[in-house]
Amino acid sequence: MDTAVQKDSEYALIEALQQGDASAYEKAVRAYSSGMLAVARFYLEPSSAEEIVQDCWVTVIDAIQKFEGRSGLKTWLHRIVANRCKNKLRSNKREVITDFSELLDPELAERFNASRRWDQPPRLRFDESADVLLENGALSDCLDKHLSALPETQRSALMLYEAHQHTSEDVCNILDVSASNLRVLLHRARQKIFLMVETFQESGEC
Repeated sequence: MDTAVQKDSEYALIEALQQGDASAYEKAVRAYSSGMLAVARFYLEPSSAEEIVQDCWVTVIDAIQKFEGRSGLKTWLHRIVANRCKNKLRSNKREVITDFSELLDPELAERFNASRRWDQPPRLRFDESADVLLENGALSDCLDKHLSALPETQRSALMLYEAHQHTSEDVCNILDVSASNLRVLLHRARQKIFLMVETFQESGEC
């Protein structure tokens, strides 16, 4: 979708939400819940994350009246979720523990050289056979499986940056991580996904 058209569509949705349009609310829930859940699962275990997202949608009914458009609707919603999660953690006196000490996971280290670049890069095919795999859904199903298996922190960062197309600055603000830590999270997640695709294309096994 053209950026200008997308902005117009978002503006129309915001106006409808502010007018209390129930169908607009349902449309927003369908469009944005998956991204909100990705944020919540960065901080909380799955069942608590789902509860937070549901609670946030109740909050949005009133909060949307004060929305001033200083950021996109998606970014605004994600920040609401992040703030609610942080408040919950503070009330429970818990912290988000994330280890950024090592850039490479041990099982992948042999594929990289001393300068932390691919020594044996993934052997990905972009030919007709790859198109067939995508068309029959097999590779897509495998990708979903491996995304689900990623640590919550890595999956949330990858989903927000790649799938929901936030800028790196927005992701850092939403998840409350530094730019260098975000790079580590994305790098780790991409390593595993690239190697998964390579293995699937070579063996047909997920």
